[in-house]
Amino acid sequence: MTKQIPALLIIDMQQAMALPQAGERNNPQAEANIARLLAAWRAGGHPVIHVRHMSRMPGSPFWPGQSGAAFQPAFQPLDSEMEFEKNVPDAFTHSALERWLHVRGIRRLLLVGVSTNNSVESTARSAGNLGFDTLVVSDACFAFARADYHGTPRSADEVHAMALANLDGEYARVLGSEQALALLAAD
Repeated sequence: MTKQIPALLIIDMQQAMALPQAGERNNPQAEANIARLLAAWRAGGHPVIHVRHMSRMPGSPFWPGQSGAAFQPAFQPLDSEMEFEKNVPDAFTHSALERWLHVRGIRRLLLVGVSTNNSVESTARSAGNLGFDTLVVSDACFAFARADYHGTPRSADEVHAMALANLDGEYARVLGSEQALALLAAD
């Protein structure tokens, strides 16, 4: 495994994700953990990338110009940080993210954000398939409750755990925020 500090990739930390109508979610501490990681990455001068979902469906809270599409104040990008917009779950599809990373020699990514089973999982799968050393921080992302394919209601914790299980060892390595912070200390 490479010793390179991974770029911190923050996915879809937008205002609409904090609305009650987003649904029952898990990991209520996720935002605090993301904020800790963001502060540490900024303090070390390491690459930070913000991804924002911009819906193609009028009326969506993620529609351009809607307040829900804006970043949450705690995750507002700095001028020195890169920002990518997407309109599908995967941050690599229809964006210049892969090229931007390659040009800078970035081969390692630390993914955080929402939702674990959608944009985080989709982006992690692509990153792994593209050959990036991909890490997903389990307590710095969250999911929402939903029914499975058979209509059985699944809690947000169950959805989150299944998404992480889908990724771990196949497309990414799943770790906790303390382990992620230790990556900086090991440098």
